[in-house]
Amino acid sequence: MRKKKISKSNPEWLNEIAAAYIDAKEAIPFGPLAGVKITESDLFQLAPVVCLKFRGIKATESNKQKATEAALSSYVANEDANGGILKRPAMGFAFCYLLAHYGLDLVNEEQCEKVLAYIETNLERLEKTIKT
Repeated sequence: MRKKKISKSNPEWLNEIAAAYIDAKEAIPFGPLAGVKITESDLFQLAPVVCLKFRGIKATESNKQKATEAALSSYVANEDANGGILKRPAMGFAFCYLLAHYGLDLVNEEQCEKVLAYIETNLERLEKTIKT
């Protein structure tokens, strides 16, 4: 599977994250088939596998573990910081999506911080984009 290029600008990241969120949201109706109820507040947990999908990276156990560990451990460590902004589904998903990239060594810490700051500043725009 061929790797897809990493977004170069913050607006590109916002658009990619919106598309990834919409992709993850498509899983909600299938939750009951697996015996679970999935809500938008749960979508952050799908961000690592959506990252693999959107980057065209094989979903090996190793890749899933790297992406998931970086995303979810960082989420847990930061979920109450900044007034609990990660509890907003779009921000929680964006955070985990970017941290999954970090766990796979696709972006560095500085890139994550810059993109997340942009997403936080433009969170309403992201939320409007994923509602359409």
